[in-house]
Amino acid sequence: MPETPNRMTVYWKKNLRILLVLLSIWFLVSFGFGIILVETLNQFKIGGYPLGFWFAQQGSIYVFIILIFVYVARMNKLDKEFDVNED
Repeated sequence: MPETPNRMTVYWKKNLRILLVLLSIWFLVSFGFGIILVETLNQFKIGGYPLGFWFAQQGSIYVFIILIFVYVARMNKLDKEFDVNED
């Protein structure tokens, strides 16, 4: 499939949208849950520890790792859609 400037512009816009959504989720979990909402979340416990503390110490790391795998899957799908995959 020939590369046209318009087609590649659409590809990069979709790529940036994926990045923006995933980085927003990461920001919400790490900063929002781990810092801003920590007092509210500390009312609940997970594994014996306050939920806000858990998000600040472990949860944001787990979410970040999950987001990496989501990003890989979404980009593979996007690359195939625009026929720029490395297969």
